[in-house]
Amino acid sequence: MNESLESFDHRFSLHQIQNHDLLVQIREIAVEEDSEKLPVVQIDGVQGQNHALMRVEHPVQLKLEGTLGDYAFAFNDQTDVRMTGNVGHGVGDGMKSGAVKIRGNAGDGAGCSMTGGTLAIYGSAGDRCGAAMRGGGIFVRGDVGDETAIGALGGTIVIGGDAGANLGDAASNVTIFIRGQAKSLANGVTEAPLRQREQLRLGLLLINASIRGEAKDFRRVVPKAMLEAEQNKTGELNPNWR
Repeated sequence: MNESLESFDHRFSLHQIQNHDLLVQIREIAVEEDSEKLPVVQIDGVQGQNHALMRVEHPVQLKLEGTLGDYAFAFNDQTDVRMTGNVGHGVGDGMKSGAVKIRGNAGDGAGCSMTGGTLAIYGSAGDRCGAAMRGGGIFVRGDVGDETAIGALGGTIVIGGDAGANLGDAASNVTIFIRGQAKSLANGVTEAPLRQREQLRLGLLLINASIRGEAKDFRRVVPKAMLEAEQNKTGELNPNWR
C-alpha cells in the first residue's frame, strides 16, 4: 500500500489553506508526551508549491505525495516528514532536528546550512548538497552534483552513488562516505581508509536512514589535516581542518 494513503489523524490541503495558517494548525495538534507514536498528518494538494511547510516546529509525522518546489521543509525542527515525489532546490535548508525523507529526487542545495536532524533522499540530488552544513546527517541513495559539502563545518554526508566535481571544497570537521566515484576531489581533502569503527557507525546510519547497503562498500573522504591527526593520534578540542 502507498505510504501516503495509510491511516492518518489529521488532514489538510495546500490548495485550501495558506502555508502560514497550515503551520498554525499543525502546531495546535495535541501530542501525548508519553506516547511513542507521533500524530500522523496527511497533506494533500501537493503540486509544485515553493516554500511549502517551512519552519514546521512540532513533533508530528507529515505524509505527502506529489511534487514540491524550492525550500520545502526548510528549517524543519522535530517533525518527521515522509514524502513521495520530487522536490526543488534547498530542501531541508537550515534544518535543526527531526527527519525529512524524500522518495524522489532533489535539486541543488539540499540540506544547506543544516545544524541537526536527518535528510534522506532516495533518488539523486543536485549541486552543493550539504553546503555550509554544521551538523546532522544527509543520505543520498543516488548521485550528487558538483561541490557537495562545500564549506561544510560538521556533520555526515553519505552518497550511495557518484559525486560530481570538487567534492569537499573547503570542508572542515565533516565526514563524507561515498560508494561510487567522485569526478574530482577538492584540494585539501583525500580518501581515507574506512576503519572498523567507521564501518560500525556507517552501518547504524544506513539503518536509521532506511537505506540499503553494506558499510564496507563505502569509502571515506575527509580533510587531509584530519587524516594526518588521526594517523598521529592527535586532535583539537574544537577542530578546524581547513
